[in-house]
Amino acid sequence: MVCIRIDGSNPSPTTTFLRFGSNSLSSARRLCHPRTVTRTEKLLAELIALPSVNPAFLPPRHPLAGEKNIAEFLAATAARAGLEVEFQKVQPSRSNIIARLLPKNKIRQTILLAPHLDTVGADGRHFIPQRKNCRLHGRGACDTKGSVAAMLAALCELANSKSRPQETEIVFAGLIDEEHAQAGSRALVKNKFKADLAIVGEPTKLQVVTAHKGSLWLELTAHGRAAHGATPHLGKNAVHEMARIVDALETDYAAQLKRRKHKLLGAGTVNVGKISGGTQPNIVPDSCKILIDRRTLPGETEISVRREITELLRAKKLAATISSTKLAPAQPLETDFKLPLVQTFLRAAHQKTTLGVDYFCDAAVLSAGGIPSVVFGPGDIAQAHTADEWISLASLEHGKNLLLNFLKSLP
Repeated sequence: MVCIRIDGSNPSPTTTFLRFGSNSLSSARRLCHPRTVTRTEKLLAELIALPSVNPAFLPPRHPLAGEKNIAEFLAATAARAGLEVEFQKVQPSRSNIIARLLPKNKIRQTILLAPHLDTVGADGRHFIPQRKNCRLHGRGACDTKGSVAAMLAALCELANSKSRPQETEIVFAGLIDEEHAQAGSRALVKNKFKADLAIVGEPTKLQVVTAHKGSLWLELTAHGRAAHGATPHLGKNAVHEMARIVDALETDYAAQLKRRKHKLLGAGTVNVGKISGGTQPNIVPDSCKILIDRRTLPGETEISVRREITELLRAKKLAATISSTKLAPAQPLETDFKLPLVQTFLRAAHQKTTLGVDYFCDAAVLSAGGIPSVVFGPGDIAQAHTADEWISLASLEHGKNLLLNFLKSLP
């Protein structure tokens, strides 16, 4: 049973709860008048109540960490709808959940619905779903348990529909680890999974996205020579060297990037997010490090970015060693919007043009693995990772219906 606090206040003896359970749905609807509780909303509430924080953000063996409970819940839900279910082990106690709806005839194409199951961190109160002002609040509500609910609800409804595709296989893949290193989507690709189109669940406000930026996290180290603080002229101050490098990156390099623009994504960016160097005031520092976030455009690679930074520093007579701090590359995405299945999905979403977004996601991993991929889902990315994450219930239900209509249109 899942409880939803509907007044949004802190728990108290007078707090009203909306309870979802096999014997209480009718009373829940009465409590929620004049609006009824849809199956999609009920499913999302149950998902929010199952913490699935990425283990990378919590201490070892933390009770809120991992996707196991939510994967098992989704597997049971999919099995009840008649879908073929399997777990794809990725890491210890962490598996992708894969549910298939097979057509009656020979498979001629495959559609992949691919939201992620993990969330960023939060304390326990964020896993009590709360409804207020036609929104559902809670960790993961939009990023991306809203997409999980909309996609699986659409697929389960389709499984019991007379309008099932006759030659199209539809696969739901709830992926682990998107928020950290995309291990779930990388495992799917490594195991040679193939599809003709992947719809990757992210909060896009129900707009079809065909391009997103990539992200490189680079560490730059300036090297100096230590000396006594009383005789600084005998040393070489690495902090001073790095200060000049930071200025070059945030001014000249940033201006250089603004001159290269993508039609959907605009320009790439650079951000110096952290600096550290030296040990104490009376020692000339012999080392200083910075961490930068470089958002990349399609066509840019880590090799090309390192090269242009090195050339910029060399031209200014500055020097630093460069290394990557990401476990795996977060590549940019660019999918041809003229592909027939993309065009079909655009029509189902009542959209004539596609969009680009600044953030990256599993779509680029799947695309690099040979699966044409778009990004789509209910909710607004502006709410993701916030202290009061929420999703519009109208967006949630509309998203489920758009997906269902698209799937019904397939051969």
